[in-house]
Amino acid sequence: MRYRISLFFFLLTVGTLTAQMRKWTLEECVTYAVDNNLTVEQFELDLENARVDRSDAIGNFLPSLNATMNTSGNTGLVLDPTTNVFVTSTIFSASGNVTSGLTLFDGLRNIHRLNRAKLNEIANQYRLDDLVDDIRLNVANSYLNILSNKESLKVAEAQYAVTIEDLKRTRELVESGVVPRGDLLEVEATAATQEQTIINNQNQVLLSRIALAQLLQITDYVNFDIADEEFDVPPSDILKYSPKVIFDKALSFRNDIKFSETGVELAEKDLEIAKGAVYPTVGAFFNYNTRYSDQTRDPFTGEKIAFKDQLWINDGISYGAQLTIPVFNGFSTRNNIRRSEIGVEQARLQLEQAKLDLETTINQAYVDVQNTAKAYEASQKTLEARRTAYEYTKDRFEVGLMNAFDFSQAQSRVDNAEAEVVRNKYNYIFRIKVLEFFYGLPIVLN
Repeated sequence: MRYRISLFFFLLTVGTLTAQMRKWTLEECVTYAVDNNLTVEQFELDLENARVDRSDAIGNFLPSLNATMNTSGNTGLVLDPTTNVFVTSTIFSASGNVTSGLTLFDGLRNIHRLNRAKLNEIANQYRLDDLVDDIRLNVANSYLNILSNKESLKVAEAQYAVTIEDLKRTRELVESGVVPRGDLLEVEATAATQEQTIINNQNQVLLSRIALAQLLQITDYVNFDIADEEFDVPPSDILKYSPKVIFDKALSFRNDIKFSETGVELAEKDLEIAKGAVYPTVGAFFNYNTRYSDQTRDPFTGEKIAFKDQLWINDGISYGAQLTIPVFNGFSTRNNIRRSEIGVEQARLQLEQAKLDLETTINQAYVDVQNTAKAYEASQKTLEARRTAYEYTKDRFEVGLMNAFDFSQAQSRVDNAEAEVVRNKYNYIFRIKVLEFFYGLPIVLN
């Protein structure tokens, strides 16, 4: 029994630690962010409301059907509802009716309302999809930021390890009298500076992890981390296309553009609905009614007529049609039409502004890719030159031909060059993915 209990707690502890040590991939982060984002949930509810509105619009084509029943008791001089004669008595009466109504014509507004409801559902879907696109980009950016900070940390730790070896070598050179003791202090100062850099990089890793966790709405920052993935600069042909080609392609599928285009169609439907108010409205109705009174008697026998018999004896049917012609409503119809016309113009301007913003964004993204590509290539060349210079200065330092200050400066330049390569690398990767995203390619990092 003790063995089983110990085994149970051991497995429970291992399972807990495994859950805490889970590391998230980019795909998992994107999926989780989309599934748990509060704004996404709100937009999904808006989409559900739009579907309910479409159901309402369909219901406007169907006839209405309502039933009512009334019962009452009266004492004194009252009107007998079955004979329409005033009597002085105590009467218990009941009545019921079933009414149905149907709109035959209302200036085609029911048709326009249905089409508008369908468009509104589509618009809400575009808005939701556009939000999901933004979340994917933001998550990818935060994810790459963590990877960049982690790689910078690895570079700083590797640089520190090299400096420790240089420190050991410098002590030997000082003891052998090749270099003065002051040079040892300079190398020790360099090591201390690198220790501070490592601490700063660790903080940056932690802060970027917290930023991604907040984006995913995860509160357990301590146990949240991403997978240790290696991302190289992906091969891409995106720069083979001009910004105009990318823009034209984006216009065909971008959800924000589709949302704005649907906004114009919605405004046009609102205008058609407003114009429909100037036409007459034709409706039809049908009514079945019956009544009962405890004072109703058979004229031949004088006996009270039973309740169920009165229901068919006193029943009646009415039916007909109604025509409503709008003549004057205080300028409200005319003003509603004008407001709708203004709404159409506003929607068209919003669409043009959305296209202009998209074109500006794509042009900026295109320039960013070009600039970051050049910066990444230049930083690689700089790092190679700094490393070569460092090896040269190291050889001179070890034979006493260079002081420790100049040697530490050469090493510092290598450190800065390596850090710059890391920053430019991940910045370049993200800029490529952004531009590819505008071209319709998925955010996939291999």
